[in-house]
Amino acid sequence: MPQIFDRSSNALARMSLVLTGLIVIALGVTLDQLQRSPWVTRQGQRPDQPVPFSHKHHVQGLGLQCQYCHTTVEKSSYAGIPPTRTCMNCHAQIWTNAQLLEPVRNSWYTGQSIVWTKVHDLPDFVYFNHEIHVNKGIGCATCHGQVDQMPLMYAQNTLQMEWCLNCHRNPAKNLRPTAEIYNMAWEKPAEDKPVWCAAVDDKYGVPTAQSVSCTRTDPSGDASAAASLTPLALLRPAALTTGGEAASQSAIQVQYQKFTSQDDLGHFLLAHYKIRTPKDLTSCEVCHR
Repeated sequence: MPQIFDRSSNALARMSLVLTGLIVIALGVTLDQLQRSPWVTRQGQRPDQPVPFSHKHHVQGLGLQCQYCHTTVEKSSYAGIPPTRTCMNCHAQIWTNAQLLEPVRNSWYTGQSIVWTKVHDLPDFVYFNHEIHVNKGIGCATCHGQVDQMPLMYAQNTLQMEWCLNCHRNPAKNLRPTAEIYNMAWEKPAEDKPVWCAAVDDKYGVPTAQSVSCTRTDPSGDASAAASLTPLALLRPAALTTGGEAASQSAIQVQYQKFTSQDDLGHFLLAHYKIRTPKDLTSCEVCHR
């Protein structure tokens, strides 16, 4: 019986298998990179908005605080978009005839809300709570970038699950004092820029978000200065009399600790803010509802 396949067919078969494997691997790598690319995540993109609102002008230029517009960021799962009334608090007096602000004035007169394009848009199955992150030492700039430097708002980070997990596996690298949450220029501790922090014990019943006092001024240099750095949150709860009325409050003697690295400061805050470790987050429902 004559031979049907030439001897070279064996080499061609091996080559075809290797080529198929390389194509599958290349396709997988391409899809993996594609789902991380700005084309999918919209990272760095500046979507068109009905009004080209500049955070740089309002935050850095005029000094508006985040909470003035995003009123629910400390007490709700969402930061909230300000109503037209908030804009008109100022623009009823200034730039009253600017063509750029015509959609704002029209919204005010008609009562119809401005339809903004959401920049940080999480999937519907993801539950993210602004309140818990803000009150546990995560600054605005950690997730949103330095908004005060953005003429037009864009997503600084991917907001994908792997990005969230990278933080939750080691939250210490991103923690800061709660007094610095809205400070866009906050810098991590360093040898030439240390941070001093003190905390009260759990037995005093102080909320974890208020249990730590931090400063960049050395408290040991001046006793009076150190006393002024102790906030009202670091006061011993009022002693109750037999009649149930508060008798007095006395300041707690706190010991400030010096930090020159973010890792040390982060683990100090991690302990006092009572943040759950990855091992404690055993339920998928923490993030997925």
